[in-house]
Amino acid sequence: MQQKVLSSLEFHKVKEKVMSYTASTLGKERAQDLTPLTDIETIQHLLEEVAEAQDVIRLKGSAPFGGLTDIRRAVKRAEIGSTLSPSELMEIAGLLYAVKNMKHFLTSMYEDGVDIPRLHTYAETLILLPDIRKEIESCIGDNGEVLDHATPALRTIRTQLRSLESKVRDKLEAMIRSQSASKMLSDTIVTIRNDRFVIPVKQEYRSNYGGIVHDQSSSGATLFIEPQVVVDVNNTLQQTRLKEKQEVEKILQMLTESVSEHIGELLHNVKELQTLDFIFAKAKYAKTEKATKPAVNDQGEIYLKRARHPLLPRDQVVANDIELGKDFSTIVITGPNTGGKTVTLKTLGLLTLMTQAGLHIPVEEGSEVAVFDQVFADIGDEQSIEQSLSTFSSHMVNIVDILKNLTSNSLVLFDELGAGTDPAEGAALAMSILDEVHQTNARVIATTHYPELKAYGYNREGVTNASVEFDIETLSPTYRLLIGVPGRSNAFEISKRLGLPDHLIDRAKADMHAEHNEVDQMIASLEDSKKQAEEELHETEVYRKEAEKLHKELQRQILEWNEQKDKLLEEAELKAKEKIEQASKEAEEIIQELRSIKSEHRSFKEHELIDARKRLEEAVPEFDRKKKPEPAKKAVRQLKSGDEVKVLTFGQKGTLLEQTGDKEWSVQMGILKMKVKEKDMEFIKSAPEFKQEKAITAVKGKDYHVSLELDLRGERYENALSRVEKYLDDAVLAGYPRVSIIHGKGTGALRKGVQELLKQHRSVKNARFGEQGEGGSGVTIVELK
Repeated sequence: MQQKVLSSLEFHKVKEKVMSYTASTLGKERAQDLTPLTDIETIQHLLEEVAEAQDVIRLKGSAPFGGLTDIRRAVKRAEIGSTLSPSELMEIAGLLYAVKNMKHFLTSMYEDGVDIPRLHTYAETLILLPDIRKEIESCIGDNGEVLDHATPALRTIRTQLRSLESKVRDKLEAMIRSQSASKMLSDTIVTIRNDRFVIPVKQEYRSNYGGIVHDQSSSGATLFIEPQVVVDVNNTLQQTRLKEKQEVEKILQMLTESVSEHIGELLHNVKELQTLDFIFAKAKYAKTEKATKPAVNDQGEIYLKRARHPLLPRDQVVANDIELGKDFSTIVITGPNTGGKTVTLKTLGLLTLMTQAGLHIPVEEGSEVAVFDQVFADIGDEQSIEQSLSTFSSHMVNIVDILKNLTSNSLVLFDELGAGTDPAEGAALAMSILDEVHQTNARVIATTHYPELKAYGYNREGVTNASVEFDIETLSPTYRLLIGVPGRSNAFEISKRLGLPDHLIDRAKADMHAEHNEVDQMIASLEDSKKQAEEELHETEVYRKEAEKLHKELQRQILEWNEQKDKLLEEAELKAKEKIEQASKEAEEIIQELRSIKSEHRSFKEHELIDARKRLEEAVPEFDRKKKPEPAKKAVRQLKSGDEVKVLTFGQKGTLLEQTGDKEWSVQMGILKMKVKEKDMEFIKSAPEFKQEKAITAVKGKDYHVSLELDLRGERYENALSRVEKYLDDAVLAGYPRVSIIHGKGTGALRKGVQELLKQHRSVKNARFGEQGEGGSGVTIVELK
């Protein structure tokens, strides 16, 4: 993309916002390099990464980036043989700690079933290197100091150091506590000069202590002397400190060599964590802006649903629907200045660039963005003082460059096309330029205040007019984009409301061409029609949502009824089983008793046979049978269409539509219509005594004959899936709680296609293969919502 296009659309401000959400300088560096791409697969992958990161943030709040620092310079120093400092080594250990935390964090989420395959791939590639981290942490403390236990030799040396320092201090403190010390010393303290212990002696008592003078005060009155009695011990102390320094250097060199053996792995970890930091920064930005993931295509089709400019305050910006590339490839936005035309232009351009850079955009779900090879923009007043070019000339230079480089897969944005010159010539030139760009099949949005361009959208195929709504009552723009409606100046209406006398306005109208007045009247009519259509659409949407709510409630009640029925059947089966077992036991006892009589060669007495028969009869299980509901008493009056009744089977109220048979009526219950016998109805009240203006529209209900199973065997793949969708809709309307789809086993392609469709269908609650008695894997049992 051209840098001047990115600048005029203010893409750099979006990058700055993303940078503010990074957790490290590495992430900021990556955000600074953010640029739009042109490969659609790469863009889709980047958008999916951000969507996964948003899921992580939603579930966990954030990802662990503690310890992430830029160690690349330290690693390069290790690679060329330089010894790393303790702080550099601790930064490397901190990075490996961040690697460990991030790998565990993402892996555990993925294993817990969170769908983040792309982020999990990054986690899999992270290299832990636990030995190096432990080695560094065992030798260097949190404050960057080499620890005593780093090596046995260092422990011994530091023990000697502490012993010698204690010895020197003891001798010097004995000296400053003597009776003469207060007289000869400036202060009774032991201090250090040039890494040696000294005491502050007054100038006149220098000879009393001997030894070596290391420093003096600014006035010269005090000398910092190392007394002769501690010179030898201080010398030994210095030699021991030198040994300590050499041992520390040896330890640091050893750790540096360990690091240098894993240069590639460390740099790889830096790159992966930098990418993850950048991905999560984009996700945090998307969350703040309430942005969503758009679909992308390479067909040049754009549909932005309630799009907002990301750099304007959310509580002030007006969201607009913007559509381009399907029914028309060119939009000409006409109307007066300060109406919001340029904001619309910039919104489309900037959201396109953001999408191609892998960012989610501030639109509602269901939006789609095309991927372009180039985005061109001629926006703003760009006078070139250096080249002594006027506004018009500056725009023409830019437009000439656009015409040289544009292709059929370009997005072109013209702001105030043809402005800055004679209106007649400017309008003619604007139409000529639009014709040239339109012929290349590029996607174009142009703004203009020339009235001549209003007719352009009507005379060209694939071109449409648009305008930004203006409220005459408040004399201010509403910033709502109206596609298909050209703009008008509203000069007469505005002047009238501001107090200009009517006779002046009438005189001006009389001077206008009749054609212009007709066009303005047509535009006003279009605006009114569009507003009325939007209001009706909103009203229809309200009705649709109410119908869906009623449908879902009825489905829920039917499901509850089926569940209750299944539960009662299960309880009845259990009771029957218990009674049958009890009866079998009784019968077995009677049979044993008869056999006993037979084995004793006794003859059966009549009373014994009667008693045995009675006991066998009593052993037969008896079941409590609920009485069926008695048919409702016939109403005294004759039922007629429009009467309100109660359907006893469902306990729901309904309205009689028409008689469908002998003592059978079609009843409307909510959004369902079904046939019900008169005996299963209870009269509530008569129909209102007025003529029904609208016929009740019925939908397919329980009277619609839908089979409980759908057989797809022998069907072509596409036809089969189409039949499944229609069948599921019919089954839902028929109120079925579950159905069967027979697809056979075969190659498995149809079975797999059906399973994928069922997973995404809004009305499917659960789907499983049939059991042994239901057809096995050749049948899918579907439970409907």
